[in-house]
Amino acid sequence: MTLKLVPDDPKEVIVAADDTSVLARVLVVDDEAAIRTALSRFLKMRGFHAVPVASGAAALEAMQQQHFEAMVSDVRMPGMTGLELIAPALAKEPDLAIVMLSAVNDAITASTALSRGASNYLVKPIELTDLHRAVVEALARRQKNIDHRRSEEQAQAELARQLESIDKDRNSLQSLTVGVAHSVITAMETKSPFMAGHSERVAELAVGIARHLKLDEATVEAVRIAGLLHDVGTAGISEMVLAKAGSLTPEEMAHVREHVRIGMEILSPLRYLGRVLDYVCDHHEHFDGRGYPRGVSGEAISLGGRILAATDAFDALTSPRPYREAISAMAAVTALDARAGTLLDPAVVLALRTVIAQREESRTA
Repeated sequence: MTLKLVPDDPKEVIVAADDTSVLARVLVVDDEAAIRTALSRFLKMRGFHAVPVASGAAALEAMQQQHFEAMVSDVRMPGMTGLELIAPALAKEPDLAIVMLSAVNDAITASTALSRGASNYLVKPIELTDLHRAVVEALARRQKNIDHRRSEEQAQAELARQLESIDKDRNSLQSLTVGVAHSVITAMETKSPFMAGHSERVAELAVGIARHLKLDEATVEAVRIAGLLHDVGTAGISEMVLAKAGSLTPEEMAHVREHVRIGMEILSPLRYLGRVLDYVCDHHEHFDGRGYPRGVSGEAISLGGRILAATDAFDALTSPRPYREAISAMAAVTALDARAGTLLDPAVVLALRTVIAQREESRTA
């Protein structure tokens, strides 16, 4: 591998005064001594605390001894490869910013590295300025994720305070409900750009379906509140899993399904919500009984839950995801028609089709 060596004159190496990478601890993993020494020397001159190691096993051992903010690792190494190192490294340091280096410009390897949690993938020979930029950007992304998590924790703490206030002051339940819903939506929207506005859209469409089904206004309002709150449990789901560009593993799918249980744990103190809790609990139940968490079928699923299942699926199809583009509203309805009687209640799907058709007609009028 060819490296562009750092100038011997320190005056030629400029470190910006506001560079957040200063004193960040970086683990440098490469089986070639000359390369890891050069990389470590360069990173140290750029203000990092760099620790060079010769293998994946040595990297994990170093992480047992001290904390690291970032890791720069070669992909191809004897024994444990760089790709194999990513998962155990993240298990030890969940917020670790990872930059992978490879002599092979291979899209599959790069995609695998990024899907496993790497922040960037650089192809050798490497310009050291590019490496510095990649490490700084990875650390900035790491800090952004930490800030998001803190924001979620603050939102959850605020939600807990509001729940306590509800128990103490029954006369302010309605106003506090609005506050709780706002806190939940804010927490969700800071989690992922793909989730922005999801709960509000689900709630709005669910109201339209409930009114088309001629439900009473109290039920319509319960459906609306459940739509706003249905995904509160995603605050406890890994951002990496939610943003994964590809199919989820069985373990990741089981982790995502935990959001219903987490949501119910968060909302259960709101006993006054009554059937809203049933609707939230049931929004991933399938009409044929193959859903979760209860695995019930047909009319054993609350009507609000059946409505939310349809509107949640519709919004997922018509919203972009890391692994696909959004589809049109009518194409989504057609796709859901095929799931009537299995995933969804046929009567609710028919109402959904009517509501969406009316909405589309009003937009083109």
